[in-house]
Amino acid sequence: MNIYDLKLIRYLLKNSFTTRQKVSKDLKISLSFINNSLDNLQKEGLIDKSYNIITNNLNQNYKPKNAIILAAGYGLRMVPINMETPKALLTVNKEPLIERLIKQLTDVGIKDISIVVGFQKEKFEYLIDKFNVKLVYNRDYAKKNNLYSLNCVREKIGNSYIIPSDLWCNTNPFSQFELCSWYMVNKLIDENSYIQVNNQLEIDNSKRIQSGNAMVGISYITEEDAKILKLNIEKLCSDASNDFVFWEKALFDLNNIKVYANIIEHSSVVEINSYEDLRELDSNSQKLHTESIKVICDVLKCENKDIHDIHSLKKGMTNRSFVFTVKGNKYIMRIPGEGTDKLINRIHEADVYNAIKCLGICDELFYINPSNGLKITSYINNARVCDPFNQVDLKKCMDKLRSFHDLKLKVNHSFDIFGQIDFYESLWNGNSSVFIDYKETKEKIFSLIPFINANKGQEVLTHIDAVPDNFLFSTDNGKESIQLIDWEYAGMQDPHVDIAMFCIYSLYDERKYIDNLIDLYFQGNCTIENRIKIYCYVAACGLLWSNWCEYKSQLGVEFGEYSLMQYRYAKEYYRLAKEEMKKHIGHEL
Repeated sequence: MNIYDLKLIRYLLKNSFTTRQKVSKDLKISLSFINNSLDNLQKEGLIDKSYNIITNNLNQNYKPKNAIILAAGYGLRMVPINMETPKALLTVNKEPLIERLIKQLTDVGIKDISIVVGFQKEKFEYLIDKFNVKLVYNRDYAKKNNLYSLNCVREKIGNSYIIPSDLWCNTNPFSQFELCSWYMVNKLIDENSYIQVNNQLEIDNSKRIQSGNAMVGISYITEEDAKILKLNIEKLCSDASNDFVFWEKALFDLNNIKVYANIIEHSSVVEINSYEDLRELDSNSQKLHTESIKVICDVLKCENKDIHDIHSLKKGMTNRSFVFTVKGNKYIMRIPGEGTDKLINRIHEADVYNAIKCLGICDELFYINPSNGLKITSYINNARVCDPFNQVDLKKCMDKLRSFHDLKLKVNHSFDIFGQIDFYESLWNGNSSVFIDYKETKEKIFSLIPFINANKGQEVLTHIDAVPDNFLFSTDNGKESIQLIDWEYAGMQDPHVDIAMFCIYSLYDERKYIDNLIDLYFQGNCTIENRIKIYCYVAACGLLWSNWCEYKSQLGVEFGEYSLMQYRYAKEYYRLAKEEMKKHIGHEL
């Protein structure tokens, strides 16, 4: 059986046979292929001599048993909608995408439907009662790609549809009968696709190509091919290098499953990847009117239709942000991330922006809401961040930081490192630290307080998060400028804390890098007391952000190496600070 046989069976299920020429024209398949498929189907006993389907012979081998809908991911390209609604629950013509898919499946008799969920999983719960579906939770949704979602239901695959949840299908793409394994593509060429279709409409990946047919994503897997696919999935999931791959790698890349291309017209199935995709498909969708979009319209005096080129920035450690264009100008909107209502005082942040406005220190602020943290700033074109291992970049950043500190700006709140360590610990909901020696480490870090206080300089407005990624270099008319962005944690503090923060975010793994940064900031004139104090800050701030990471981890957000390195800074720079105190000052405090 092949894809031509399938298309012909589907046609005959809905239409009476007239002439071979008409079938060829209707299906846009050459007459020779139609003739071959008619012969094949007769030999298999699936149609009679008058080309009527013999339904009784279309047995269970050709009948779909179940469907798997993949709906676990963040859908980051759907900003800003994805912060309020999972992609699967976007509405087109007042109907959620996933409900339309479920109804189309049930219309062809498929009742066994599993939905793999993750992000905002609770919002899918109502589907259990409404459609008698099964929800399967993917615990790794935040850390791995949809290969692992499919692995959660691997054993169910067999005469199965596998379906992404972000599709709107104009006509029903499913059928009462399927004859072969296929993957749905459309006729458009996509530079991000590696799907190559040969003359037999088989997907051939023996040669990697730079562009191919746009991948729609719906697939059907027969019972026989499922045996191989399950093994492929299991094999790929055992290798951590595949954490970020799509499930299609298990279908195509091992070249051991014959998969046909089910080619459709572009307009018959629409993938909704972005806010603008949804707006184009249904300009009246209620999901278009998110709070952030309303704020943009109010602040920039525009209409929904004026907002274009929306795309997500790299997911930050605290927030999610997206870029957009209104009337030719580019902006960034910041949307606070998970749990930031407990981590950030937005009133304090607004006070900081008020203190630094008009000083040319940061990106231009258009709007900030002290209640919910929504923020709109100008987009800095052709910007790059600081390279923490480039000596020229480092000197410019330390000059910028020092000149900011020299302004001696003041606000009415401070950033208490040791108080924040306790505060982040309190957010663990009574759980113990993941680090076995946490209690001992914390006691050592707090023992550094007397030395810090004895050598602490004048408190001024300090950035606190003055890390390489927050220094933006840009050039306008041949003149280079540096902007220091993201002031969420800023407050009154010893300005030398900013040096320590820069070091630990850069993940400097050798003392020489930290000493180099200190020398650049102090222009070669750092006292031994200040140097040791900065080592103390490295240790204390390492524990601070380690505790922060432990809280974020409980929310399902992981930072990998960063988390472990912060705890190592706490332990290693405590030891170094104590050694240097004894060596240069003659005693330990």
